[in-house]
Amino acid sequence: MARRLRFNGTGSGDDGCPSVHEDLDSGEVIVHGPPLADPEDVAQLQHLSEGEVAVVVPRDLLVDWTPKERTRRVRTIDLEEFGGLFGKFEHTAWRLETRRRYASDEATDTYRQFVETGEADWTFDHPYCKTIREQTDQDKRVERVRIVDEPPTIGQLYLLDNAKRNSAMGEDIRNLWRSDADRLRLPAEDFWLFDSRLIALLRFDDDDQLTHVDLITEPAEVVRCSVVRDAAWHHAVPWRQFTAEMKSGA
Repeated sequence: MARRLRFNGTGSGDDGCPSVHEDLDSGEVIVHGPPLADPEDVAQLQHLSEGEVAVVVPRDLLVDWTPKERTRRVRTIDLEEFGGLFGKFEHTAWRLETRRRYASDEATDTYRQFVETGEADWTFDHPYCKTIREQTDQDKRVERVRIVDEPPTIGQLYLLDNAKRNSAMGEDIRNLWRSDADRLRLPAEDFWLFDSRLIALLRFDDDDQLTHVDLITEPAEVVRCSVVRDAAWHHAVPWRQFTAEMKSGA
């Protein structure tokens, strides 16, 4: 079975070499770069076994992108504590949404309305709405990139309609086709990034229910998610434009 490898980062902005990857299951780190080729250099290496290849990488690559601990500094919180994060961030809250469905959406009246009529009667009486309005009124930024399949799932169409409500609260929402997300090698993860320093990684069960949230502050992981944010935000399309182009294409 093939490894599940995640790209952590690279020391080169041109050709992506050398780079660091991480095995998501074993925690092993894979580094690739130019080989150490000079025989006199190779002869100085100790314990180089048959079949092994020495590679040359900048020291900064290992400092910046190699996980500092085998077990990441993760603190698991419940959904109530997670909700409290939206009243505490100082500058920015950024979300990547990659899933094809969210079970919590399907339990709402607005979802049933959307399935029956193609649109929902959005209100602003949810506590989340009040919190986000308070934050955006202070010029804090709340942004999302939502990944959309071709064709979109019902849940994704529902969230495109939901953008009407959330944008009215001051959120900036953009969308990206999954094919483009795959081309950009965006991870299949759902997370919030608060103030470019705190990751809230959302954990779902097999029924697409959000069960808990892992908080991560490890610098290398925060940088990785920030790189993901910058790539996704640059290529994503504002939701109104995305919706209009999707309908015209249909």
